[in-house]
Amino acid sequence: MAVYAFIFPGQGSQSVGMGADLAAAFPSARAVFEEVDDALGEKLSKTIFEGPMEALTSTDNTQPALMAVSMAVLRVLEEQGGLDLAGKATLLAGHSLGEYAALAAGRAFGVADAARLLRTRGLAMQKAVPAGEGGMAALIGATLAQAQEICENAAQDGVLEIANDNGGGQIVISGTMAAIDNAIALAKDMKIKRAVKLPVSAPFHCSLMRPAEDVMAEALAKADIATPIVPVIANVTADKVTDPDAIRQALTKQVTGRVRWRESVEAMTGMGVDTFVEIGAGKVLSGLVRRIDPEVATSSVGTVSDIETFLKSF
Repeated sequence: MAVYAFIFPGQGSQSVGMGADLAAAFPSARAVFEEVDDALGEKLSKTIFEGPMEALTSTDNTQPALMAVSMAVLRVLEEQGGLDLAGKATLLAGHSLGEYAALAAGRAFGVADAARLLRTRGLAMQKAVPAGEGGMAALIGATLAQAQEICENAAQDGVLEIANDNGGGQIVISGTMAAIDNAIALAKDMKIKRAVKLPVSAPFHCSLMRPAEDVMAEALAKADIATPIVPVIANVTADKVTDPDAIRQALTKQVTGRVRWRESVEAMTGMGVDTFVEIGAGKVLSGLVRRIDPEVATSSVGTVSDIETFLKSF
């Protein structure tokens, strides 16, 4: 008997047109996009389905958009496919903003609240650092120790920290642009396989995001959060979280804290999970999970055809 974890993607998985086939085919999916539009007071669904890409990749849009697609997929699986999440999933987890989708899936808060929180989060992150002053880079083929050494040596010109430990030798660093440039040069000297700047608008998941953390602390203090029906693995601790106050703390610290994705996957497999189901746009997380643990089974469910395939084997 398979032991399932349902996982939810973060920034970088977005594409124009994601979820459009779901909205066209299923009223339950359409209702999710309408709920998000109503919560935000605008037609975010139009941007999701039609673009332009520049608007979709603005982080204040990307964050609620990816959550909306994940929840649309889940609603179809529940209402058309008969999925009982509480009965089927042992754990839930999401990558960065995907943690909000995981919590919405677990009914810790509703879709509308998740959309509003993510809009607040995206705007706060964008405003925290002036455009062009900060950035992120991916170190491919680096160990955690090597990435830490690079950050320590490159940060003489500012802030540089490990933002994401994605596993499989993929580590993302975040900080001031001068420090990022230093890090890329150092990575070449250290024979790291690849070091490349990421096309992001701000240095996420580092201490430069402190103003955004303060904004989210206030927003989450006011949010109505319930105990999720399935435990969620928090990014910042790589451990289960169920208490509403602990959820608030984890989501607040997540703004400046490291996304411990490798540790999260290892924690889930350590708790018996052998099958990961990625719910939402793209297949990024499934690929990361397979690099972390090639022994586990993975599937990605984000389109009508994916849903049909998944339900046949589920």
